[in-house]
Amino acid sequence: MAGRHGRNKLVFTALAWVLALLVFFPLLWTLLTSFKTEGEAVAIPPKFLFFDWTLENYAEVWERTDYLRHLRNSIIISLGSTLIGLAVAIPAAWAMAFSPTRSTRTVLLWMLSTRMLPAVGVLVPVYLLFKQAGLLDSRSGLVLILMLTNLPIMVWMLYTYFREIPREILEAARMDGATPLRELAYVLAPMALPGIASTLLLNVILAWNESFWTLNLTAASTGPLTAFIASFSAPEGLFYARLSAASMLAIAPIVVLGWLSQKQLVRGLTFGAVK
Repeated sequence: MAGRHGRNKLVFTALAWVLALLVFFPLLWTLLTSFKTEGEAVAIPPKFLFFDWTLENYAEVWERTDYLRHLRNSIIISLGSTLIGLAVAIPAAWAMAFSPTRSTRTVLLWMLSTRMLPAVGVLVPVYLLFKQAGLLDSRSGLVLILMLTNLPIMVWMLYTYFREIPREILEAARMDGATPLRELAYVLAPMALPGIASTLLLNVILAWNESFWTLNLTAASTGPLTAFIASFSAPEGLFYARLSAASMLAIAPIVVLGWLSQKQLVRGLTFGAVK
């Protein structure tokens, strides 16, 4: 029995490593391509490690574009949309978790269903509304649309976390005279901090990686790093080495953030999973 258990563990470990390598390989290949010349980037058969390593692509990307401006736009848009979304999602999830009605589940399902709507299906009306409101090619416009896009996920995640908190704790706070605002700020928020932190991190990543709305609602002045990557496609074709270098510069900050905060993210995503 012990031997069978050991074999099963070995098989699952091997499968996990294979899956991890499959997921990681595109990132590794992009990293290697960013150090190749354009000729080596499209060479057949492809060259994996044995090629002439160069930093020319990074130098050209840095000189050709204003990377820091795009980076600043990404930080402002992703953090702004997430923080404003949390300001709306936390009270909404609190109300649904602790003061539910017969329509609460229907509202939650309806909110989640909006994520299944193809964004291209509402592009024209959103574009016209933004044009009328003067929000085209503006950071505030992208903050608004990304906040609304990710709000259902925020509400669902926070609702799940809040449901794990014993109702008796909040009832005790109310008996002590806590107002709803104090109950939310001093009782609920500290207890659900891992869940709130993981919601924040996940939605920063989602906003950072969003490309559809950033490419269709912005131009040159307020484009984030997703627009920065798209600027390296040219009418004469794709320059894969330079495009790979631009991609690595765009994803490097969010990869570092994810790596540094992985424990907090996992802790928040498994919050309440074990009682």
